[in-house]
Amino acid sequence: MKLISWNVNGLRAAVGKGFMDYFKSADADIFSLQETKLQEGQIDLQTEGYYQYWNYAERKGYSGTAVFTKVKPVSVSYGIGIEEHDKEGRVITLEFDNFYHVTAYVPNSQAENARLDYRVKWEDAMREYLLGLDSKKPVIFCGDLNVAHEEIDLKNPKPNVGSAGFTYEERGKFSQLLESGFVDSFRYFYPDTVGAYSWWSYRFNARKNNAGWRIDYFVVSERIAGKMKDALIHSDILGSDHCPVELLIEI
Repeated sequence: MKLISWNVNGLRAAVGKGFMDYFKSADADIFSLQETKLQEGQIDLQTEGYYQYWNYAERKGYSGTAVFTKVKPVSVSYGIGIEEHDKEGRVITLEFDNFYHVTAYVPNSQAENARLDYRVKWEDAMREYLLGLDSKKPVIFCGDLNVAHEEIDLKNPKPNVGSAGFTYEERGKFSQLLESGFVDSFRYFYPDTVGAYSWWSYRFNARKNNAGWRIDYFVVSERIAGKMKDALIHSDILGSDHCPVELLIEI
């Protein structure tokens, strides 16, 4: 299976920048989006051959996720079953015969880490949710996880220590997730690769200079890691401040 995840930073804007051309050429089995910034009825996206599933934030023009899949899932759920965390359209879970596919747009800790305490609570709740799924079937978890895990995962680690996305708390929560039985697919294949990023600020010619962060992931249950064939970062694809990431897996 070919799985793709992309934070489009506003789907209507991305469509105006060639999103559909990439979507069609990618021909993914499952294509996940984060930060769609949509409400129901604000876009009519023609994705022939795919089932569409959308989760919208209560707040207009904010957050939001979507999943397009060629194979109809056994079941679909939205959020993680905790009201406090389910108002921003951040999680969609598709259940298939052999696995769960979860896409998430993890909350940003924001300037001066104003939302870091909430982010830590969200991380704990999300980990418990994933472990609950994993107790039934293997999990493929993807999305904008809003954390650069190690220093190798961003261009300028030293001046960014303590910044949103690179706090000790966020990095520690990601480590905790991996230690509880999950694998970072990209580092599984490319443990020492540098310069591999999935997000670049719109400021300071960051993308031109590849001064980026790797904050978009496919994370899989450890017991199916051997089924993975490759993990890719498509930094050549434009249309957002993020680029698509891909997982190839036989499952």
